[in-house]
Amino acid sequence: MHSVTHDIGSVFQPIFHAIAWLLAELYDIIPNYAVAIALLTIIIMGVLTPLTVKSTKSMMAMQRLQPEIKKLQQKYKGPENRQLLNEEMMKLYREEGVNPVGGCLPMLLQAPFLFILYNVIKGLSYTVTSKSGVITPEPRYIPHSSKMYDNLIASLGHIKVWGMDLSLKPFSSHSSALAAIPFFVFVAIAVGLQYFQMAQMNNRSKKSGTTMPSQQQTMQRILPIIFAYFYLVIPAAVVLYMIISTLIRIITQDLMFRAGISNPQKNGRVLPAGAGAIVDSTAQVTPTPKPSTTPKTPNTSSSNGRSKTPPRPTPKPQAQPRSRAKRKRKAR
Repeated sequence: MHSVTHDIGSVFQPIFHAIAWLLAELYDIIPNYAVAIALLTIIIMGVLTPLTVKSTKSMMAMQRLQPEIKKLQQKYKGPENRQLLNEEMMKLYREEGVNPVGGCLPMLLQAPFLFILYNVIKGLSYTVTSKSGVITPEPRYIPHSSKMYDNLIASLGHIKVWGMDLSLKPFSSHSSALAAIPFFVFVAIAVGLQYFQMAQMNNRSKKSGTTMPSQQQTMQRILPIIFAYFYLVIPAAVVLYMIISTLIRIITQDLMFRAGISNPQKNGRVLPAGAGAIVDSTAQVTPTPKPSTTPKTPNTSSSNGRSKTPPRPTPKPQAQPRSRAKRKRKAR
């Protein structure tokens, strides 16, 4: 098991060095660990944002397809039709260009970055304790010529900011129970923001009249709980990364909703220039009522009080032949 872990670590070593080097460069610009982590998060999320946009579109598309999926489920009921149902659903997904698990992709992609950043932070705060009890800091992965390296040596490997050591975890050995409270607050904020992001998506679905797929609802409930466990066993610096990254995803989704990029309307088509609206081609079109052929009652009173003979009403088109024949008989 140790050899497998060592092999995996050796594969990620170049990535650890690259992320630590970038973090040290950001720290040289603004010598604050929290700010450097925030800037690193923004850079990483800049790379992941296209995937966030794509996954949000996928989630809205899955909600749009729920009526069609329910029809297929009703059509292919029973365990004997399970394979046929799956084939028809996959065919529907391909035709619509929808990935059924695409909505959870951004959160799942956070796992590798959590692993990478966890090891980087662990390497930055790495120390060696001698037999006599002397603690010697030996920061890993970052250049020895960087300002971050010098400060970590001076602080004995402690990543201190805002009175917290971001290299510690909620259940680490703190100076007091009061000192551990901010670490649990970090975990609560991270989990709360993830639920808020999902509620943002659900509210959008309710406003558009679509239904959230049951698979996505289950994933929404389970994933934050799983991540909550990781937040309790990883350094606070990594939890800070998750807080900032979730905030960026919330802002990205809000901008998408406001701009209409994730419009869930099915088969929507854009009207010609100047129309300024999006029309749903599946909507029922109400026919324009024909104008009534009933003649209006004329006003028989004039301005001087005398009555006027009302004009002869215009005969209906279908009654014209009969009226002409009647007038000819009277003339004879």
